[in-house]
Amino acid sequence: MSVTADDAFDHADGSQPATPGSYGRAPRGARLPAATRLGPVRLQVADLDRSLDFYAGSLGLRVLDRDAAEAVLGAVDDQRALVALHERLGAPPADGRPRLGLYHVALLLPDRAALGALVGHLAARGVRLGAGDHLVSEAFYLNDPDGLGLELYADRPRAAWRRVGDELLMATDPVDVGGVLAAAAGRSWTGMPAGTSVGHVHLHVGDLERAGALYGDGLGFDRTVWSYPGALFFGAGGYHHHLGANTWAGARAEAPDEDAARLLEWMVELPTSGDVDAVARAVADGGFAATRDGADLVVTDPWGTVVRLRAVQAR
Repeated sequence: MSVTADDAFDHADGSQPATPGSYGRAPRGARLPAATRLGPVRLQVADLDRSLDFYAGSLGLRVLDRDAAEAVLGAVDDQRALVALHERLGAPPADGRPRLGLYHVALLLPDRAALGALVGHLAARGVRLGAGDHLVSEAFYLNDPDGLGLELYADRPRAAWRRVGDELLMATDPVDVGGVLAAAAGRSWTGMPAGTSVGHVHLHVGDLERAGALYGDGLGFDRTVWSYPGALFFGAGGYHHHLGANTWAGARAEAPDEDAARLLEWMVELPTSGDVDAVARAVADGGFAATRDGADLVVTDPWGTVVRLRAVQAR
């Protein structure tokens, strides 16, 4: 989508405020409830200690639980799990070739000040970051020690979001890095703050139409952005996106080997078991692969990526 940040905010592009309910296309089947949120992501890594040096030492996540082969991490003063690291010794790292599956996992910080403090902290440690202003958010990008993609971002207030027709405006423009750093107002980084969440997951897929059929009409996400070149964005409850899907890996992209560093699964948390059952019916109607693991619904997309849907309370 060719639109600049200035265009979006001076309204010269004919956009309108993206007020709740004014944008997005609902799925054909059951629609995910507004209270939908993402649960922890599970990543396969080659060396657990090395990964913990990065996720805890550099990013400031806190180890909530650990055994010989896996560690679960969350924010400081927050028991909510964000990332689970599963060790497979010697797992080959991401080799730089685009693969199907994970593009990046995105951690959403509570505000711009927290993002500025983290970016300043990472810069002081010599960590190289990419950046993008997406109009709805400001984001920074990096890879973990295994080459797995991460995004660190903070949302703009929803009152600043814009739409054209029923499509939300998103772009990738230069970030005002100085403004982000200044927002920290001298705050030192003391670890990932409480309230940090998994904001979205972005995947490489083989076909956008099939991705829309599964993640939109099957799982029940709204389509929020569909004009961004080579990508679709999906959200629930009016959020800009809980999921991105793109074909940027190319037509010949393959899934990573099972023993490689990769995304093992990501999680969608729904309010009740009835919501999970509704997704199960819609996924079955679409002819997609799904199994039950206890009360959870486990869906494998056509390119091998696994998503787990879990109810946070009983029906």
